[in-house]
Amino acid sequence: MLPEYSAAKQLFDEYDINVSRETYDKMEQYAEFLVEYNKNVNLTAVTEGDEILRKHFLDSLLLAKYGNIPENASLLDIGSGAGFPGVPLALQRTDLQITLLDSLNKRIVFLEKLCDLLGCSYTAMHGRAEISAKTTEMREQFDVVTARAVAAMPTLAEYSLPFVKVGGKWIAMKGPNEPIKPALQAIRMLGGKLEDTISYQLPGGDERVIYVVKKISQTPTKYPRNSGQIKQKPL
Repeated sequence: MLPEYSAAKQLFDEYDINVSRETYDKMEQYAEFLVEYNKNVNLTAVTEGDEILRKHFLDSLLLAKYGNIPENASLLDIGSGAGFPGVPLALQRTDLQITLLDSLNKRIVFLEKLCDLLGCSYTAMHGRAEISAKTTEMREQFDVVTARAVAAMPTLAEYSLPFVKVGGKWIAMKGPNEPIKPALQAIRMLGGKLEDTISYQLPGGDERVIYVVKKISQTPTKYPRNSGQIKQKPL
C-alpha cells in the first residue's frame, strides 16, 4: 500500500522528521484500512499509497514541526474527517492528548474503529464546532486547536478560537490561495493574534500554508454564533 519504509524514511528525513519503523507500520495499517473503508463510506479522494504518504501523513506531521506543538499539549482537531492531521499526530506524538471532532457520525464510527485497530489513545467526538464550543466543557480548554481545509478563514476562526485556552494557539492548514488578511478582524474579535505564517511545498510541488494564531484574550461569550448567522454574515 504505502512505499517501502526505506523510501518513506528518506522522504521524512528530507523534512527533518524522524518516523520509526513501528510508527510507519501503523501508518501502513491506517492506509490499508482507510482505502478499504472508503469503498463504502466516502472519506477521502486520495487512495494511492504514494499520495497518501505525501498528502496525508507527511502533511499532517509537518503541522507539528512548523506549528511548534509543545510537549504534552491537549489538541483538538476540528472537522477531522478521515483523521488528518489528528491521527498521524497521535501515532507520532504519543505525548499529546488528542480529541477529534466531526459533525458526521459515520466519520466518528470510522475513527473509533481505527483507534481500536491501531491501539491509539485519542478521543473521537460527534458534534458541530459551533455548538460544542457553546454547550460543552470543551470551551477554552485546549492548548492547540487545528483544522485542515474545513472552511474559509473568517468562518474557521469563529469555529476554532473559542476552543483555545488563553496562551494557547490555533493552527490552520490551508492551500496557497487563501490569504489571512480577510480573517484578521475576526481573529482580533475572537481574542487571537496572528503569530506566524509558514509556507512550504510537499513533494510533487503541492503548496501549503500554515497560519499560527496565538490566543491572547478570552473569546466573547456570544461567539461562536449559530451556523446560519456564521454563513450569512462572516466576521
